Amino acid sequence: MKLVVVEWMSMDGVVQAPGAPDEDPSGGFAHGGWHLRWFDDTSRQWVVDGLECASGFLFGRLTYERFAAHWPHVTGPEKVVADPLNNKPKYVVSATLASPLAWEHSSLLTGDVAEAVAEVKESGEGELHLIGSARLAQTLLEHDLVDELRLMIDPVLLGGGKRIFADDGQLRTLRLVGSRPTSTGALLATYARESD
Repeated sequence: MKLVVVEWMSMDGVVQAPGAPDEDPSGGFAHGGWHLRWFDDTSRQWVVDGLECASGFLFGRLTYERFAAHWPHVTGPEKVVADPLNNKPKYVVSATLASPLAWEHSSLLTGDVAEAVAEVKESGEGELHLIGSARLAQTLLEHDLVDELRLMIDPVLLGGGKRIFADDGQLRTLRLVGSRPTSTGALLATYARESD
């Protein structure tokens, strides 16, 4: 199974709290909700297409709890986003949650994070999408478990906040698979890990 990290990112690499002012103010982050102004029809369709092609989803605890509180209750036009999230398998990395998880089709991954995610990758087919979950994304990148990055890069500099790329001195080469601009100036970019 291919592991795909899907992130909304500023030009300076910040992924923290893109969707709402109160999403994640940790560390004094004051720019919550910074991403929404860059959405257009092209990027909305990119999100829907990504959710539809995923075989399952991977979350850290905070993103899981936020999604589980919202998406099961959605009706109307947002159902096109809610349906794949609600109906496909979800794997959650957490040391504090306990099984069974309330959101339907959710499984808890315990023990060593890298080993648990590697087992999920080996046991399935298709694409496993990690959405948000910055700390988990960083861990999986450090362990070379990420096969592809799908980024919506917004034309904004946030000056600080959580990032998925560690300052670890390691050289990692990526290959551009595809890119397209949006009407708002954001860039939809897909990068694959270079083969050894």
